[in-house]
Amino acid sequence: MESRFGVVLVLILAAASSSAQKNCTCATNRRALCTEDTFGNCLCTLVGSNQRVNCSVLTSKCLLMKAEMSTPKGRSFFKPEHGFLDNDGVYNPDCEDSGIFKARQCNQTNTCWCVNSAGVRRTDKGDTTLRCNELVRTNWIFIELKHKERSKAFNASEVADGLRQIIQNRYKLQPKYITAIEYEYPFIHIDLKQNASQKSKGDVDIVDVAYYFEKDVKLDSIFHHSNAFNLSVNRDPLDVEGILIYYVDEKPPEFSMKRLTAGVIAVLAVVILTIITGIIVLVITRRRTGKYEKVEIKEMGEMRRGQNL
Repeated sequence: MESRFGVVLVLILAAASSSAQKNCTCATNRRALCTEDTFGNCLCTLVGSNQRVNCSVLTSKCLLMKAEMSTPKGRSFFKPEHGFLDNDGVYNPDCEDSGIFKARQCNQTNTCWCVNSAGVRRTDKGDTTLRCNELVRTNWIFIELKHKERSKAFNASEVADGLRQIIQNRYKLQPKYITAIEYEYPFIHIDLKQNASQKSKGDVDIVDVAYYFEKDVKLDSIFHHSNAFNLSVNRDPLDVEGILIYYVDEKPPEFSMKRLTAGVIAVLAVVILTIITGIIVLVITRRRTGKYEKVEIKEMGEMRRGQNL
């Protein structure tokens, strides 16, 4: 009887241990690997950097990008030691110990550039001699959403209320940092503003909020799968088909003329060519006018000498 009781007790403990192990997940980051220590505490580290993460708050964008680059796409196998992916616009960032981006980022070809606190390039690219004196803060994030066509537009105030609740509740951003939510069918505009002087130690950063939100909208959520993303307006699904995020820094970006679009360059070229052509025409006209005046003066002199004779 006692042996049967012992077997049952072992099975119960094993089941409890298995259940606890399943519950040991990172609610705010599915790219974290979690294990229980001997005291039953769930400890989670991030893929790519092996850095300990606090699963009660959002993970920094820099560490998320590093984890994303280290996560195999579409398969469960680990990539070969010397394998690489051609991801234009995506890079494996260098992060500070605190999780923020380092001001200067470089790739494996020793091409370097300066980034803002959102990890977005704000200078032209250079070589390893490039110097980035500071990490310029992104203090304004402008988000533009476009939802699918529908029979009638949403109510603007309901759109604003619904999105405001999602941003506050899901990403834990304080209401004072959500400065505007505007709706004009089928576009939605969201403003997140947060100066360095406003942000306290416990506040989530608007950069991290925007990154989590973008991933949610693109159905590539960073949260654990149990924390489903439900974007709706008054229980009516808000089917987003496009998202654009603009970053505004405390200091203007430092792009050179090479950053100008082809259209702007073409317009400038036409304007400059027009000005040069005008100057050439003016010079030629003046020269011809001068020649005509000299001929007229010469002819008048000859006529006067003829009359005197």
